Amino acid sequence: MTDKPYILYGMMASLYTAKVRAYMRFHGVNFVERAAGLPEFTQNIVPKVQRWIIPTVVTPEDHIIQDGTVILDYLNQEEPNKGSIHPDTPVLQSIAHLFELFGGEGLLRPAMHYRWNFDEANLDFLKLAFRDVLPPNLSTEEQEGFFLHASGRMRKATIQFGVKDENQKDVEDSYDEFLTYIEAHLTNHPFLLGGRPTIADYGLFGPLFAHLGRDPKPLSIMQKKAPHLFQWVERMNAPAGNENHLYISSKGDLFSDDAIPDTLIKLMAYVAEEYLPEITSHVGFANDWLEKNTHIESGTSGLDNPSKRSIGYASFDWRGKTNSSAVMLYRFYLLQRLTDYFGDLSAEGQRPVCDIFSKSNLTSILTLKTQRRIIRKECLEVWK
Repeated sequence: MTDKPYILYGMMASLYTAKVRAYMRFHGVNFVERAAGLPEFTQNIVPKVQRWIIPTVVTPEDHIIQDGTVILDYLNQEEPNKGSIHPDTPVLQSIAHLFELFGGEGLLRPAMHYRWNFDEANLDFLKLAFRDVLPPNLSTEEQEGFFLHASGRMRKATIQFGVKDENQKDVEDSYDEFLTYIEAHLTNHPFLLGGRPTIADYGLFGPLFAHLGRDPKPLSIMQKKAPHLFQWVERMNAPAGNENHLYISSKGDLFSDDAIPDTLIKLMAYVAEEYLPEITSHVGFANDWLEKNTHIESGTSGLDNPSKRSIGYASFDWRGKTNSSAVMLYRFYLLQRLTDYFGDLSAEGQRPVCDIFSKSNLTSILTLKTQRRIIRKECLEVWK
């Protein structure tokens, strides 16, 4: 057993880095974090993962692991004494996978909107935050140039995720509803599924800390409208042994399958209204795209640039209007974690899952699949 720490390359303002850092801190994993702007990352790590992307972890054995979900799976297996983040019942594990998907992908609209559309409140803070990914020893003018380039890309991504000039009020109304539902739930429960954090919490934590619980504009909204959610953010980000952990029940018990709180059902129903039409549209778009591109070789994305993440744009009904967003292969990778788990259950195991998901109008997501599977090959999402 080595005493070498894990090395986490990331950024404090990165939502995908956030859940890895939180897991490592909360579970007492020996790690150090290094800025992704350092030459060691761009020169040694980026060529091996084939694109500039965070988070990336180097293990004590010098293995490189990229992607927050993959990293958490690895740590959960390699550090079993830290406690599992996977529930052990079909209902809870299915719910956990649902929020793993929704947290990482379904909250991108408010996360990006509240970061990039409120420059008066956020801009000075963001310029400082983005220094984590800038090369060292730059002049003030060079720092400004790099930030303008990086922020320009992110502002374009905000539109790609479905935030348009004409629907910004809808994004804000939608997020306000989310705050109402999750605040009601966390008022009586320390974590999403009970007495300890699971992959559901870590999925939600990324956007709710790095963007919505840290940038000045959305931070003030969360603290005012959802103080219990803000305390959950602090709890999730606390180091092992911190007094914040006293919020955890003495046994770390999760809910039983037959005692799912109504507040959680309502939160799931919000996911059905907010995100199910979008992911369903994306799957339909991908299946049509695959039928037109039958020549795609296994182990490739079918795109000219292998590091590109989107295959096009899909339209969907959202809050009484038509919206569109980029269809990203990574979303199907996360969706498969839910559908694979559900599909592997016996008929007896599936029955209570269907019962809970039907209460929140989410039954269809349990079998929602693309015609070809997405796998990860050399840190890229590709078709099998």
